[in-house]
Amino acid sequence: TSPDEGIEETPNVHVPPAAVISTPLKGMVEPDTADRLASRTMSGTPALWVVGSHGGAGESRTADLLTGARPTGHCWPVLQDGSKPRVLLVCRADMRGLTTAQCALTQWASGAAPAVELLGLAVLADAPGKTPKSLRDFAAIVGGGAPRLWLLPWVEAWRHGDSTSTPPAREYQRFITDVTALVT
Repeated sequence: TSPDEGIEETPNVHVPPAAVISTPLKGMVEPDTADRLASRTMSGTPALWVVGSHGGAGESRTADLLTGARPTGHCWPVLQDGSKPRVLLVCRADMRGLTTAQCALTQWASGAAPAVELLGLAVLADAPGKTPKSLRDFAAIVGGGAPRLWLLPWVEAWRHGDSTSTPPAREYQRFITDVTALVT
């Protein structure tokens, strides 16, 4: 008998690349006015503006992690000099957070948001432990509407006000490295 007997060949299966939106889309229906993030004229020239899609999204905490980043107070930044700001959208991994991120991404994709260079969406865990599958799946769907998606775990020390604790190395270090490379 031959050594290849009984071994089935696995057919090559084409897997398309993930759908990623990198710029607003013509014809995209904008969200209802009540579901849109406001716009605000900002001063200063940070390398990155961090936009929380809802209160408690982790906007300030995320901005603290990234050198040269500044939170916007849950609104799209409009720069006084008319330039296009680099933006990172953040939300929590609960249904409210993901739904508000979905609305913000729809606002951006429809062109209803001010002109920004959206780098991606960071979804921060909303509780310790593993995120339920239904929320992980929904996060992947919502994140498909952003140029990039980062799913970030819970950091217990932050819950107790310890801002000096470093976040879990792997996921957060990869996130910080990715975002830093995009803004430099």
